Amino acid sequence: MKSKTSFFCTECGNETAKWSGKCPACGAWNTLVESERTKGGSAARPASVRRAAPKRMDEVDTQEEARFLTGISELDGVLGGGAVRGSMVLIGGAPGIGKSTLLMQMCGQLTGEKILYVSGEESQRQLKMRAQRLGVGSGDLFVLPETRLEEILDCAESLEPDIMIVDSVQTLYNSELSSAPGSVSQVRECTMAIMQMSKSRNITAFVVGHINKDGAIAGPKVLEHMVDCVLYFEGERTLSHRILRAAKNRFGSTNEIGVFEMLDTGLRGVENPSEMLLSGRPIDIPGTCVACVMEGSRPILAEIQALVTPSSYSAPRRNSNSIDYNRSYLLMAVIEKRGGLSVASSDMYLNVIGGLELDEPAADLATVLAIASSHLDRPVGSDVVAIGEIGLTGEVRSVNSLEQRLKEVARLGFKRCVVPAHVRGELRAPEGLKLLPVRNVREAIAAVLY
Repeated sequence: MKSKTSFFCTECGNETAKWSGKCPACGAWNTLVESERTKGGSAARPASVRRAAPKRMDEVDTQEEARFLTGISELDGVLGGGAVRGSMVLIGGAPGIGKSTLLMQMCGQLTGEKILYVSGEESQRQLKMRAQRLGVGSGDLFVLPETRLEEILDCAESLEPDIMIVDSVQTLYNSELSSAPGSVSQVRECTMAIMQMSKSRNITAFVVGHINKDGAIAGPKVLEHMVDCVLYFEGERTLSHRILRAAKNRFGSTNEIGVFEMLDTGLRGVENPSEMLLSGRPIDIPGTCVACVMEGSRPILAEIQALVTPSSYSAPRRNSNSIDYNRSYLLMAVIEKRGGLSVASSDMYLNVIGGLELDEPAADLATVLAIASSHLDRPVGSDVVAIGEIGLTGEVRSVNSLEQRLKEVARLGFKRCVVPAHVRGELRAPEGLKLLPVRNVREAIAAVLY
């Protein structure tokens, strides 16, 4: 068949007949890539899609979607209470982070489900060895080491599994496309074909996708729009814990996270991540403060460390790890202008222990106290937690779910908590926890450092 060459944008998916440096639809630069497809339609073979028919709105069934538990509580929580039948879940993460391990362990927990595990990276023998290491029994688990899309769809049609796992989508290829496996056009067309089969045959599909150097799933951005749920598996390979985060979920919240610990026998869910993130914390050392942030409905305590030293250069160095870089600049300006501390000429380094990304304003106050503690070389106190958002005028503002955060602070044995002063009368301090109400940055620094 004659092939037709076109170009489409990896950011918005807009397709054009000619290449240009700037996408005419979204305005992004250098995002147009070449895509070859057979003349007359999509290159991917349709997967036995039933003929669609319109239906009256009042006849549409609005009952709650059918779900099943994966047997891994942390994964079920991120998915919104279990996986939805007929949905498609995309799991992204860096190579070696534990994506395949998580899915293989899920196969071992599911009972009464026929599972097809498609691997384009491992042989049947390698899959068997990994399953034995993780203690996963065979049951109704079928493995298929294949990368050709047509063969995978044929096998799924004949086997009729309840769950299909594809590891990974970057290894698949459609023989009707001339581009190499892993290219943008191959990833898009293969994912579309798997999605069509998943929807038409009510198969729950878990698709693994590697990420690029920018931290996004490799392939076109439209890939994330096609699937029902996008999960990111995060963490440092040198550390033992991993964080599973939902970037998109059509059937649940995107604020929930799951925390795992990587062991020799596989991944283990961490029901109390605060204790793990605070383990090994130094006692009465300047430059550290504990914050309490909300990840979905779960309060989590994390340690923020700061190092402030006089700079030997005309332009001081700034480095921020797991805290927004621009936000750290803003907080340093507030400390300089409203806090009465001269830190503008100092080098500043920020880090969150454990690699937890703190993008909530509730961590502002703890960050400010950690910076001030390092600058003054005075410890905040090992029994202190700080909760509050910082405004540009230096005021300390309230945050949501404050009582729930305080209960978690008291449960972990902390004795003092710095909170916004204007909510002091509305709060009931848990037993054994003393509240330190402050109105602004200057009062906060004075309350714990002087």
